[in-house]
Parts: sequence; C-alpha cells; structure tokens
Amino acid sequence: MTAPRPAIIVRHSLAPHYYAQLCAAFSHIAFPVCTTAAEMHTHLPDAVALIGAERLTSEALAVAPNLRWLQVPFAGVDHFLTPEVVAHGITITNFSGVHVPNIPEHILALMFAFARQLRLRGQEQDRHIWHNSPDADPRAAVGDGVFELEGQTLGVIGMGDIGAALARKAHALGLHVLATRRHPGDPPLYVDRLLPPAALPELLTASDHVALCLPLTPETRGIIGAGELAQMKHSAYIYNIGRGELIAQDALIAALRAGTIAGAGLDVTTPEPLPADSPLWDMPNVLITGHTSGVTPNYWERGIVLVIENIRRFLADEPLLNVVNPAMGY
Repeated sequence: MTAPRPAIIVRHSLAPHYYAQLCAAFSHIAFPVCTTAAEMHTHLPDAVALIGAERLTSEALAVAPNLRWLQVPFAGVDHFLTPEVVAHGITITNFSGVHVPNIPEHILALMFAFARQLRLRGQEQDRHIWHNSPDADPRAAVGDGVFELEGQTLGVIGMGDIGAALARKAHALGLHVLATRRHPGDPPLYVDRLLPPAALPELLTASDHVALCLPLTPETRGIIGAGELAQMKHSAYIYNIGRGELIAQDALIAALRAGTIAGAGLDVTTPEPLPADSPLWDMPNVLITGHTSGVTPNYWERGIVLVIENIRRFLADEPLLNVVNPAMGY
C-alpha cells in the first residue's frame, strides 16, 4: 500500500497560478486547499505545516499532532502568537521583506501629500475650483502649509526591512535620516544617525517627520503617547503603518487638536475599521488610508518565492527564513 503524501494545508485564497507553482515544485506533497475552518480541521491530523492567516485554537492544535510549522502570509504576527501556539512549539514564519518596495512608497506618498497640500488640492478639484490665477504671486498661490521635503529630517522608529528601505529612499530624496534599532551598530550610508530605543526622545525632538515601522509587541504597544507627542516639533508629522496600538490614539487626537504636532498619516488605527464617528475622519491635518499600505499587485509574486523556498528548507530540515521569535513578538 502506498503511504499517504505529507500534507501542507493552504488556508488562504491563493490564486490558481500560485497554487500551481506549489504543486509543480513539490509533487510529492499534498496541498489541500481549505476555505473554511471546518475543512481545515478534517486535514489537520495529517498536516505537517499550514500556509495561511489562521489563528490556531487549542481545539485545532489538539487534533494536529504532526503540525510543526505555520507560514503566515503577513509581516505582523501578533494575532497568531497565542500562548497555545507557543506552548505547542510550532515554528512560525512571516512575510517580512515582501512589503519592502510598496510600504515605504506609501509613507513617502503621505509625506508628499502633506508637503504639497494634496488633500486640499483634491477638495478644490472636487469643487471645480482653480486655485491659482496666471498673475498670482507664486509664493502665496498655494497658501500656507506647503513645504519642501528636501533638507528636512525623517525619524524612522524601527529599522527592520521596511524601515531600512524607507530610510534609503528618503535619503535619496535629500532628507536627513535618524533611526532607532534595538542593536544600533554602525549606521548604513543612508542613515545620518542610528540610535538605540532609549534615545527615542532625541529622535522625536529632531525630526520633521516620524515614521513608525514597528511590529506590535508588549514592548512597543503605546510607544507613542502624550509625552512623546509633546517632544515633537509643532511643525512635525507622524506616520503609522505598523499597528494602531503603537500610538495612544486619544493622546494623538488631543495633540492634533491642540497643534502639538502638525499632522498625522494613519494607515492603521484603533480599532479597525475606524468607527464612523471618530474625530480623526474630519480633521484637516489627518490622512487616513484604511490599512492599504500593504496592497500591491506584486505581493504574491514575491511571497510565493519565499513560500517555496521555505517549503524546500522545511522538507530538507534546514533553517527556515523569517522565523519569528515568540519572546520578541516578531
């Protein structure tokens, strides 16, 4: 009798051509596609690994004696690092690095939008208003609030893959870059100063723009509160593409209302979706992009390469890429 093929569950809406790549690369592996938790449960007893955004419950783990690896198709894993999963000893890997091209571009787009007052220009377009007449003074034509990014300082909190890519692109645009990293070491050529996390006040007071590029962990939750916002320049802007809980949102709203800081570009909020009655929606100095910074048509073009390489390593008993440290949360 032929032994059953090892199973790696696909608990994700994977496009057919990407699924075909998996099957072609590992013909000796079964890849059951499970669109529901009930379907997944029927395959868990034979599964050695799982690809997908699945928060494994204690009930699921109880029927998965052979499950050793969870490949999460996101960078953030705070929702998946449950005590049950950690106790079970499952290795979790993430998609760190897959977002490197698009999320830094998203942050830069927010920065440019503030610099050129594009929200106001868009409102004028909607109302069919031509702001600038041919003989207007160009120094006053676009009104207050317009500025240039070149020569300003960007503070990057968290120099992982995304933070480093943002720093590199910002440096190329002529910005000075400060950054924090758990173990600073020597800064790359595109970073003016690389600081330890304890030097966050120094970064905040010196920066015209502050970008949060951190995972959500017990250590980073609420890393920006009222005290930190008060340390920023009144003319500074803050951007969050990590998790909403990185910022104390009530303190942020108060700071924006009081003019403690100039504005905020928020791709993430607390909670999500942001309630319709949140004052953030109607603030003229806030840009909200609804957790879209990770959206890119090339996401799985890069992601499938990582998945296939990790499956190869898993089957060969080699170290996996992007292994999450449960103690650190990323």
